[in-house]
Amino acid sequence: MANDIIETDALIIGAGPCGLFQVFELGLLGVQAHIVDSMRVVGGQCAELYPDKPIYDIPGIPECSGQELIDNLMEQIKPFDATFHLGEEVATVEDNGDGFDVSTDAGTRFRAKTVFIAGGVGSFQPRRMRLEGIEAHEEKSLFYRVREPQKLAGKSVVILGGGDSALDWTVALEPIVGSLALVHRRPDYRAAPATVEQMKALVAAGKMQEITGKVSEYRADADGITGVTIETDDGPVQLECDVLLVFWGLAPKLGPIADWGLDINRKTINVDTEKFETSTPGIYAIGDINYYPGKKKLILSGFHEAALAAFAAKERIEPGKKARLQYTTTSPLMHERLGVKEDAPNEQ
Repeated sequence: MANDIIETDALIIGAGPCGLFQVFELGLLGVQAHIVDSMRVVGGQCAELYPDKPIYDIPGIPECSGQELIDNLMEQIKPFDATFHLGEEVATVEDNGDGFDVSTDAGTRFRAKTVFIAGGVGSFQPRRMRLEGIEAHEEKSLFYRVREPQKLAGKSVVILGGGDSALDWTVALEPIVGSLALVHRRPDYRAAPATVEQMKALVAAGKMQEITGKVSEYRADADGITGVTIETDDGPVQLECDVLLVFWGLAPKLGPIADWGLDINRKTINVDTEKFETSTPGIYAIGDINYYPGKKKLILSGFHEAALAAFAAKERIEPGKKARLQYTTTSPLMHERLGVKEDAPNEQ
């Protein structure tokens, strides 16, 4: 599948609330979309930063949590059958004269007539190690995410971190790796208690090591990282390893978007206020990622931007045809997708 090119009228980058609502607005106009997000779950900032915090400024919803908003949006876009590509980051976007050739870091390729950037504050990038020269080993013996766990079979693995990702992978990989050590800077963890208990049981059974400390240096040869030094309260500990997995959380950054030739304003993208189009025709930016005079970083503002961007894209996809405004109360498309029967005429 990674070698096939997926053709689509619209590719949405970002599965936060604005990206999800973009699916809805495009769907009303008969435009089906694919949506890509570097996170493995939909929701963007709502899911990553405040899933349980109340939101009060969504019209018609006096109060809902971030996760409830995402759940409702997912239910709202069900009729439009969007295809999601999660855990993938868009790496390149190139104008091909009739649209855009887009590729992700997982090898997925698209040919899209329009592109919508709904990346919020940018893609969530892993917090990286800052030891000199260690970046040369990324995707070889140093990884910030696991794509193919079977490739770690029989290897000596050290995992750094204390959150859900670190603990989940610790428990998942222990049965297949040759040796395993988990290193966290403090003895308490931010992961689910049940997963922590599973890890502790593995340690008690002698199946892995648990070390409280901080990485101070690494060792490497021509083939990659061979070991790390952990500074602990009892002195340095030397660990041998073939693979180093780092799960120190995520931080929002503009990421590859900065290299796509768009008009960048600090860490945002300049757009017009008619179409919310960027400096590249056919690429739109909505939500917190964009900038224009008077911009307010509110979810409801992003919803408005998604609506206008959808109409602009529809007219680009079908040149010479005016995109017709349809109210959802009378939209034949909505009625058809939801199975709503038209009211029968009144009998005299």
